[in-house]
Amino acid sequence: MSTDALSATRADTTAEAEARHGGFGPLLRSEWTKFRTVRGWVIGMVIAAMLMVFLGLTLARGGGVTCGYTNGLTRTGKACLPYVPYGPGGEVVTDSFNFVHQPLAGDGTITVRVISLTGEHPSFGNGHAAQVGGGMVPGVVPWSKAGIIIKQSLHQGSAYAAMMVTGSNGVRMQYNYTGDIAGMPGTVSSAHPRWLRLTRSGDTITGFDSADGRDWTQVGTVTLSGLPATVQVGLFATSPTYFVTNTSFGGNSNQGGNSQATGVFDHLTASGTPAGGKWADTQVGGGGPIGSGPGPGGPLGAGSPGTGPGGNGPSGYTEAGGTYTLTGSGDIAPVTPGPGSNLPTATLQQSLAGAFIALIVIVVVAAMFFTAEYRRGLIRTTLAATPRRGAVLAAKAMVAAGVTFVVGLVASAVAITIGPHLEADNGQVVLPVSALTEVRVVIGTAAMLAVAAVFAVALGAVLRRSAAAITIAIVTVVLPFLLAVLNAVPSSVGDWLLRVTPAAALAVEQSIPNYHQVLSQTDPIQGYYPLSPLGGFVVICIWAAAGLALALYVLRRRDA
Repeated sequence: MSTDALSATRADTTAEAEARHGGFGPLLRSEWTKFRTVRGWVIGMVIAAMLMVFLGLTLARGGGVTCGYTNGLTRTGKACLPYVPYGPGGEVVTDSFNFVHQPLAGDGTITVRVISLTGEHPSFGNGHAAQVGGGMVPGVVPWSKAGIIIKQSLHQGSAYAAMMVTGSNGVRMQYNYTGDIAGMPGTVSSAHPRWLRLTRSGDTITGFDSADGRDWTQVGTVTLSGLPATVQVGLFATSPTYFVTNTSFGGNSNQGGNSQATGVFDHLTASGTPAGGKWADTQVGGGGPIGSGPGPGGPLGAGSPGTGPGGNGPSGYTEAGGTYTLTGSGDIAPVTPGPGSNLPTATLQQSLAGAFIALIVIVVVAAMFFTAEYRRGLIRTTLAATPRRGAVLAAKAMVAAGVTFVVGLVASAVAITIGPHLEADNGQVVLPVSALTEVRVVIGTAAMLAVAAVFAVALGAVLRRSAAAITIAIVTVVLPFLLAVLNAVPSSVGDWLLRVTPAAALAVEQSIPNYHQVLSQTDPIQGYYPLSPLGGFVVICIWAAAGLALALYVLRRRDA
């Protein structure tokens, strides 16, 4: 790269002489001429674009799923996937729970008192109390749920609103898989029961909670557009996957398994349901107790109520003297990446895995865009032609940012256009996002790379030497991400690094929200960062602005 800078000396001098007699525009053209006439820098940007595209697509093609046999042929890719339900908003969801229900025609109300929530989960040999049968130990998963629900139908993915008690997150009103509103805090017990109520008025569902059944507090009101005249209403219980993460240098390993929750209810009343109607027990999506047998599904087709694999075990529902006991397993929530998911998921940002490697190439080229002039003595010519040193710095930063932005924009668009299709063909469930999110990720990735290039230009102006500028750029922009994802530092330190260093900007690639009602990890490998996309981008902008300010101060106070 450095040798080519000599061949551009004459052209640089001519352009700078022209810039001497004009404003900022000619200076900007001068710096663009310098950049495009050095073949090494242009080749570096082309390599960065190729890395972004081909590395992302290679990883997308390498994630194939292989499963059993059909008619002697191995099933691969999409053929291995189970039924995948989608929620009202188009998101992939988990909709698996034990449901004791009746039809509700028109408006109505359901009220119940919850007096207990217990559960079991796998032990994994982690020192819990004596094992229950089947390798389970007593314990309630934080987002175990039991309560009352109004649901559009028994189909997985249909609209719903629910009031519930949880393992350790208090009373919640949740709706349509992504919505979550906090109610009363604390855990439920016979000494501290929780009263729950849902009312329906057309498409509007309102949730209430109470400690004594007399004084009620409204938790929230939601609108479930397009509810049919007759919906299903009743009690439910479910409990998501329990997993334990073992952290070691180079990555994480996870052990996971099904958990189950048991809710105990009394004082159940429901208006609008058939007088004297019986409660039916349906294991929606196989969400009954672990090991239960086939449920009353069938006519609804794929995704209909029923149970998962197992023997002909109990339904998990009993009623005696007005007390209802219900056991369920699964979840009612959006599917997210990570060990808690029961599907092989892929996200939009996985197609942009090459952006991190491209970032290294870009900061090298951007740093050399300034340091090459010091190494070859051309900086004197540049500053003689344009004594306004701040203008020179701004022009170099704008050229580096502009070229990088275009490269990043094109490469990102290609990667996320092709990558998700390859992942889907290989049997991955690509978590869908809106077109607006896709645009935000593409533009955000390009902007992140552009600002990183500006930061590297500023380091080149301050340090003058390529090796020093490139080293500092990699240490501040690249190394924190590696330390975090390789678990080379404690997770708390890794989170801190991804909050305060320029590596925070990689959060712009996150496309799936970090739903707090789904137990997941803040793990960049899974596509999650401790800061929001905007927050991460602001951090690198602050670093770049500080670098430019320091560079301007140094340029004005020292000789070329």
